This record gives sequence, structure tokens and C-alpha cells, in this order.
Amino acid sequence: MAVESGTMAPDFSAPTDGGGTLRLQDLRGKKVVIFFYPKDDTPGCTKEACGFRDNMERVTALGATVIGVSPDSVKSHDKFKNKHELNFTLVSDEDHAIVNAYEVWKEKNNYGRKYMGVERSTFLIDEEGRITHALRKVRVPGHVDAVMELLQAD
Repeated sequence: MAVESGTMAPDFSAPTDGGGTLRLQDLRGKKVVIFFYPKDDTPGCTKEACGFRDNMERVTALGATVIGVSPDSVKSHDKFKNKHELNFTLVSDEDHAIVNAYEVWKEKNNYGRKYMGVERSTFLIDEEGRITHALRKVRVPGHVDAVMELLQAD
């Protein structure tokens, strides 16, 4: 079954920065923004993460929680989070279970070199665990503002 607007968000339990564990199911009753990004501390990923950081007051005022997911290790997440003072949870998906469940682990092509990687994507999930918006092939400029507009409209 395709992961798209109107479907239930695939549940997961995974390690987070700071040595914790996050279960998506535990966030029922809140709106959730999950953004999948390729790699900690790279230019586009840093800009996207800092965009969510800088808008966190607006996000929480709308009753939402932000979660960042990448295949990086918890140690990498801790370093990334501390360096950029990120104010939301980063989930480590080293075994690619979550990126596969959300169908964002894709073949990529960079200057003729093919490889597998995360297709930058964001999912907005309602209080019942249903995906309200599936944003794929995200471009970083303007993305956080677009997410904010969708949260306000819901």
C-alpha cells in the first residue's frame, strides 16, 4: 500500500539523539511533522533543520511536533543537534526500516553516479495517525513556510 495522504502513517520505534527511543504511536493526539533528510550537517539538510528550529514556536502553537529522520547514527545526530542548537527530536534509521516504510529510500543520480539515498520528503500526520500531506522531492527554499501553511490550514 502506498504511503500517501489519507493513509495511516507507518508506525516505528527507533533510537533518537540523546540516547532515547521514539515510538510514533506514542505521539497520537498530536499533529506530527516528520521530515526525512539525507545526511546530518550537509548544506541543504542543515538549512532545512534550522528552518524548523527557527519556526518551532509557531509549530508548537499549532499543536504539532517535529521529528527529523535520517540514516545517520545517534552519535552523528547528537553532534548535529548540538552544533545547530536544534530543538526537536532526531531519529536514527541506520537499518533503513523507516525510510523504506515511508517509501523515501530511492535510487538517486548525481552526475551520472547512481546510488541509494533518502529522497527529501515531509509527512504531516494528524492526531489519529493519518497522513494529511505527503510532500516528496522537497526543495529546501520555502519548504518550512509551506509546511507552516499546511499546518495552519488543517
